[in-house]
Amino acid sequence: MNWTLEVVIVPVSDIDRAKDFYANRLGFAVDHDTVISDDVRVVQLTPPGSGCSIVIGKGAVPEMVPGSLKGLQLVVPDIVRAHAELVARGVDVTEVRELGENPRPTPHPLDNVGFVFFDDPDGNSWAVQQISSRAG
Repeated sequence: MNWTLEVVIVPVSDIDRAKDFYANRLGFAVDHDTVISDDVRVVQLTPPGSGCSIVIGKGAVPEMVPGSLKGLQLVVPDIVRAHAELVARGVDVTEVRELGENPRPTPHPLDNVGFVFFDDPDGNSWAVQQISSRAG
């Protein structure tokens, strides 16, 4: 049986500002923006190529302190290219960092150890890691 992680709730203080950041700065697809009432709104966004989405909203999502989610991680095949895309989109992102030594031989020296980091407007923190191929 497969167990797949499909949705992560991201706590934000301003739904429209967060939607703009994730859709227009990060390039996440807006799957839906559903307003059920003045007190209930759910916005689901999905990173390109991901099977897992994030949800921001109010009322129908668990209440958490905006900015309290730390350590979310995206994976890309080319961290240098990802960094360039984030910079071009106006995201305040760290330079590429090499964290540790690659645990297995690979033709790509940044595989597994190449990272960049950024925060959303509320302070939820994200990492982006390079993994160009997975061990079989």
